[in-house]
Amino acid sequence: MLSIIQAAGWPIWPLILCSVAALALIFERATALRRSRIAPTGLVDEVLQVLRQGMPSNDTLGKLAGNSALGALLASGIRMVVQDPRCTETLLRDGFEAAGRSAAHQLERYLNALATIASAAPLLGLLGTVIGMIEIFGSQSPGSGGNPAQLAHGISVALYNTAFGLMVAIPSLMCHRYFRGRVNDYLHDMEQGAERVLHHLLRMQARG
Repeated sequence: MLSIIQAAGWPIWPLILCSVAALALIFERATALRRSRIAPTGLVDEVLQVLRQGMPSNDTLGKLAGNSALGALLASGIRMVVQDPRCTETLLRDGFEAAGRSAAHQLERYLNALATIASAAPLLGLLGTVIGMIEIFGSQSPGSGGNPAQLAHGISVALYNTAFGLMVAIPSLMCHRYFRGRVNDYLHDMEQGAERVLHHLLRMQARG
């Protein structure tokens, strides 16, 4: 591998940096986008069960907010009703939407950077190949005709950059698509959960 890197020349080093960055982002997103940290199964039902017994305390809301991203979203809406029992549906819905946008921003963190690496890596590989080809043909003397075997070897070495660029881009693109799908699923679950809690809070206000 070291000999391939040395033979490919300096254009391969940006690709190596991209591969390290992409690997770090993939591991970070794989850890951060676990369901237990975003939208635990059954959390909405537990919150509704607590609300049927009355408004939770500030300590309970603090634990709910620290539970997960969905917990923070639900806690923000419940806290609005605790602070202002006459909060209108419009204000309550706006509060949920604002908290939802903040949660979506956190879920989509670093995904643009991963998409950028997936798009830029093939171009960097192509740039390295073009530079290598220029150096190969520029080193051939005009009258000698050159050595065909040596020329073929130089071209194959220049193509290392393109191959390495594709090796970086393809996994990055696949992981970006996968994480994007997970984020969309989480946002849908969070929206449905917030809607259920919102309707329950409105019924509690009507009874109150």
